[in-house]
Amino acid sequence: MDKAATTRQYRDLPEHIDALRDAGLLIEVDRPINKDTEMHPLVRWQYRGGVPEHDRKAWLFTNVTDAKGKKYDIPVLVGGLAGNRAIYQLGFGHDLATVNETWIDAIANPIPPAVVGGADAPCQDIVIEGEDLLSGQGLDALPVPISTPGWDNGPYLSSGHFITKDPATGIQNVGIYRSQLKAPNRLGINTSVELRPGGFRHWQAWKERGEPMPCAIAIGCPPAITYGAVQKVPLDLDEIAVVGGLIGAPVNVVRGITVDLMVPAESEIIIEGFVDTEYLEPEGPFGESHGHVNLMEYNGFMNVTAITRKTKPILTSIISQVTPSESSVIKRVAYEPLFLNHLQSALGIRGVLGVSMHEPLTNIRKVIVLKMADDVPRTEVWRALYGTASLQAASGKYVIAVNGDIDPNNADAVFWAMSYRAKPHRDIEILRHKNEGHGPRSMADSEDSALLIDATLKETFPPISLPKKEFMERAAEIWAELGLAELKPEAPWHGYDLGEWTDEMEAMATRATEGDYWETGRAYAQRRRGDIEMNTEIRALMRDEDDDV
Repeated sequence: MDKAATTRQYRDLPEHIDALRDAGLLIEVDRPINKDTEMHPLVRWQYRGGVPEHDRKAWLFTNVTDAKGKKYDIPVLVGGLAGNRAIYQLGFGHDLATVNETWIDAIANPIPPAVVGGADAPCQDIVIEGEDLLSGQGLDALPVPISTPGWDNGPYLSSGHFITKDPATGIQNVGIYRSQLKAPNRLGINTSVELRPGGFRHWQAWKERGEPMPCAIAIGCPPAITYGAVQKVPLDLDEIAVVGGLIGAPVNVVRGITVDLMVPAESEIIIEGFVDTEYLEPEGPFGESHGHVNLMEYNGFMNVTAITRKTKPILTSIISQVTPSESSVIKRVAYEPLFLNHLQSALGIRGVLGVSMHEPLTNIRKVIVLKMADDVPRTEVWRALYGTASLQAASGKYVIAVNGDIDPNNADAVFWAMSYRAKPHRDIEILRHKNEGHGPRSMADSEDSALLIDATLKETFPPISLPKKEFMERAAEIWAELGLAELKPEAPWHGYDLGEWTDEMEAMATRATEGDYWETGRAYAQRRRGDIEMNTEIRALMRDEDDDV
């Protein structure tokens, strides 16, 4: 039990793991597992092996190694926050049937965090800074997995809670972004510019001041903080205060050791540092949640000034990439109430009964089904359709309204309604000039549209962001050794190239699986540039250079 457990009213990560174990929702793996080639492929099988959603589990790996044979003394939890909806509900602490009302109330009634001293903050039991970061106690001491072996160019934090603040107002933001490990004291930061997250806006503000951005990355937070970090709240609200409203009590926070930021006191690990605002450097490839590999692009990097942690920490890793996944469960439970509240409250459309965001392969944002009451005027149906497509630039490529008798979670039922309850010449509209959103960026046309588009490949695409076949096959062998349920592979169950993959990317991915990813980090440091925008893809620069020849 941590130092502040007697006063807090929420579970920290170890207590959440105990609850998962008691509920039969945890698989504990004690045999050696290679974090670079085996860990994520093994967990991936419960999403691509025909395992029903209710049978998916959280995984705790207690004997972690890497491609070089190094052994780590920090366990890794994968799928422990939203491996399925039962796991999410256990951590969320509320009935998911009332999730919409719960979030609305939390956002309307935030509770500011409680500041504690370092002596009462388990996350600062051990403090590592300065030269110690380069003596085997830096980022290289953390067993960060490679998410998509065979494609990723190194380990990436996938559950890092990036804490930043507005330099003018001091209001903090918590966002979960991917983060490439590049050196024992340097990592990347990709804030997904197309989603306009708070962390990116803060980076812009610090850049205008000509100062590096202070940043803290919390790993292994109390689960409620993770759920709050993906909920889209107004920018003038601190997500940690909204989490306080969710749990009905203040969240304990402590000031960072080297940055002026308040971090969750019960976090397992905190990485502190400053994000450069003068230069960007290459980052990626990385298998993204839209189901393809996000190719190399220029993004931010953070120079680490300190790592603090519990005496016996646990590292969390969110499994994302091709959906369904842990990442899509976390986002779907948060986003569906967001859209429903927008339609019902902001737009006043009372006939909307529910919002369902299609999850398998499409990653919730592209296909959205609205369940409407039978007596809603046709004008209100169209207001709901347009309102859904316009709420977020990255969401609503296909938006479909159905009656109450259609199960929006059953694609066959939705196709049935489209086939017999709609006439294309009368019931279909195309909303043009829409943002491409979160997905592979087209080099032929940077705009998208909502509703009906030919979805066949028109150009080369990045690889499918699943581990390569050999890693999935090896993981299947381990799966069988563990005596787990028979696998029923569902295509796609491994990654494959769709044309946009170079020899350089292949070499980096190979180095990553062999444990030589620091070499890539060193090479990227030599390619820093200050004359381009964040999220500038390297293939675009190369194509422009070729055009100039």
